[in-house]
Amino acid sequence: MEANRSQNGIQQLLAAEQDAQHIVNAARNAKMARLRQAKEEAEKEIAEYRAQVEYEFQKKVAESSGDSGANVKRLEIETDAKINHLKNEAARISHDVVGLLLKNVTTVRN
Repeated sequence: MEANRSQNGIQQLLAAEQDAQHIVNAARNAKMARLRQAKEEAEKEIAEYRAQVEYEFQKKVAESSGDSGANVKRLEIETDAKINHLKNEAARISHDVVGLLLKNVTTVRN
């Protein structure tokens, strides 16, 4: 009877060990599944973020290149305005400058 009880206790221990092993394996599998899921979610978030940043970049590039023609036109207008202003100023003071030059050239100093 003692041997039978001992044999029965060993069987219970082996069964408990197998149950524990099944629980550990199930937990390990669940952990691996969760890690795979987390990795997939992270990759999805990275792809969405990358797409968003790329979209914003392309939008800025489009705005910059679209404005490039407007900037060139604006600069041409500003340049023409400055050139006209300089021509007007030169025309306004050219008579005075010519008079000043003639006065200094024709004046003899000892």
